[in-house]
Amino acid sequence: MFSYRHGFHAGNHADVLKHMVLVQLLEHLLQKDKPFWVVDTHAGGGLYDLTSGYATKSGESLEGIHALWPLRAKASTPAIVKSYLDQVQAVNDKDSLHWYPGSPQIAAQMMREGDHLRLFELHPSEIKLLEGHFASVRRGVSIQQADGFLGLKACLPPPPRRGLVHIDPPYEIKDDYRRVLQTLRESVERFATGTYAVWYPEVARRESQQFPAQLKRLAAEMPKVDWLHATLRVKGAARDGVGLFGSGMFIINPPWTLYDRLAEALPWLVETIGIDEHAAYTLEAQQS
Repeated sequence: MFSYRHGFHAGNHADVLKHMVLVQLLEHLLQKDKPFWVVDTHAGGGLYDLTSGYATKSGESLEGIHALWPLRAKASTPAIVKSYLDQVQAVNDKDSLHWYPGSPQIAAQMMREGDHLRLFELHPSEIKLLEGHFASVRRGVSIQQADGFLGLKACLPPPPRRGLVHIDPPYEIKDDYRRVLQTLRESVERFATGTYAVWYPEVARRESQQFPAQLKRLAAEMPKVDWLHATLRVKGAARDGVGLFGSGMFIINPPWTLYDRLAEALPWLVETIGIDEHAAYTLEAQQS
C-alpha cells in the first residue's frame, strides 16, 4: 500500500497537466476578495528535488517540466502554460530548475491570508516530508496524517462556502477508483457549489480505461452540475502494458474560461512534449 513515492514522478507529463489545471482553478478563486479553502486529499511531500534521489532515478521530469522550462519566455507558449511555469519558477533561483512544487506548495504560494489549506497524507514517509516542509508556517495550513477520502468529509462544506477539492490518489490499488467515485458523490452532496478536481492515470488497466465514463455518468446523476474533462497522452502504451502514457483531469464546476484556455494549450503540449505518433489530447465539457 505504501510503495508509491511521488518523488519518482515529480514534474512528469502528468504533473504538467495536473498542475497547469490547478493553477487555473486557483486563479479563478482568487478573482474574488472572499476567502476560500483548498482541500488536498493526497498531498504528498510538498516539494521535490529534481537533481537527486527519486527524480533522477526515474528521469520522468525530462518528458515534462524539463522539456517546458526553456520555453517559459517564448511568445508562442500558451498563457496557461506560462502561468504554471511561473509557479515552478517561484521555488527556483533564476534559470536553474532544482525544485518542483507539488500541489500543496503551489496552492500555498498562491493563496492569501485568510484562505486556508487542508492537507491529508497517509504515507508515513511523505507525511514527514510534508510536515517538515511546512514546519515554519504557523497559520493558513493544516496537515493531518489520515486517509484523505475519509478526512475530506469533515471539511465540507468549508466555513467560507468557497472551495477547491483536489483528489489525487496514487491508484496503486484498484479500489482507489471506486473510492474516488464514492467520495465525489458524497462530497458534492455536502458542498454542491465547490470545485472538484480529480486526476487519474492513463495506464493499461481496465479500471483506468473505464474511469472517464464512470465519472461522466456520476456527474450526469447530480443535479445542476457542470463538468470538464481533459486528457494528455504523450506516447502509446508499452507492449508489456507497464507504465504511464497519459493522464486525465475531470473537473466538476469548472470556471467557464478553462475550456478555451485548455483548447489552446493542449495541442501545443502534444506538439511540444509528445514522444511518438500516439501523442494526443481530448477536451470535452458539459453544462447543466
